[in-house]
Amino acid sequence: MDNSNVRPESMERITTEALANAFIDEQVKALREQIGGKKVLLALSGGVDSSVVAALLIRAVGKQLVCVHVNHGLLRKGEPEQVVSVFRDQMNANLVYVDAVDRFLDKLAGVAEPELKRKIIGAEFIRVFEEEARKQDGIEFLAQGTIYPDIIESDGVKAHHNVGGLPEDMQFELVEPVKLLFKDEVRVVGKALGLPDNMVYRQPFPGPGLGVRCLGAITRDRLEAVRESDAILREEFAKNGLEGKVWQYFTAVPDFRSVGVKDGKRTFAYPVIIRAVNTKDAMTATVEDVPFALLQHITARITSEVPNVNRVLYDLTPKPSATIEWE
Repeated sequence: MDNSNVRPESMERITTEALANAFIDEQVKALREQIGGKKVLLALSGGVDSSVVAALLIRAVGKQLVCVHVNHGLLRKGEPEQVVSVFRDQMNANLVYVDAVDRFLDKLAGVAEPELKRKIIGAEFIRVFEEEARKQDGIEFLAQGTIYPDIIESDGVKAHHNVGGLPEDMQFELVEPVKLLFKDEVRVVGKALGLPDNMVYRQPFPGPGLGVRCLGAITRDRLEAVRESDAILREEFAKNGLEGKVWQYFTAVPDFRSVGVKDGKRTFAYPVIIRAVNTKDAMTATVEDVPFALLQHITARITSEVPNVNRVLYDLTPKPSATIEWE
């Protein structure tokens, strides 16, 4: 491994705002020295790592940063709008927003195998990002939200950012300002940079997004059922003091329907599965003991507010034998 990617033993853990501000000042100086008057490109997903890198680069080089946010239709409710609001409207970023929803969903039509879905989403993201990159003049640097565990686990390449998939003629110099930080340190830095709490403390989210929570072949009605039910779950957990207490919670919608009753009439609709787990290392996980009254309230909201849904199920399975995600 390149020694420049080895975290110095003397590096102090970033746990306070003062330490975060010192890190920010150091990185702003280093970024200005590295980039000079050139342009830098960043795939801004809206996740913690890419958002913190974007905020750092905006402070360091302003409009020289070109952020590309690709909306592939698999993000949680309100996330694309938040990226635009925070970065373009509040931070005055040079943000390119790409609405690629139909493009991704058309590619995924009829594809049920989870690994194939992942490959299609990753490959199509590369294509969209490449197309947007080629529209820009003078790009010499590519920013990444690589953090220290990525270096340890993948030998210096953050695989889910797909840098290795760009064509040979697009040889950018990498900019990785948080590559020596752990996730909790990135969050402290993000807070010091003024990013909103619901972005800084965002739950872990799979690279393929809701694509692996719309189980089986993705359809638009089930995808919307996942998105809307997930928003209700997150809202109710926040109201009831579970946000921040539970490590990860989400909904999934399988590719089958069952009979039900609504307004005195039979329905044939989908179930929503709720998953809420706690873990320290994601290698094992326990199920959160959500109060039954709260589960009843969430069930009532989902079945009355989300179209095409008539059942709500709670996944009681720890890891092992289950994994955290369903796909």
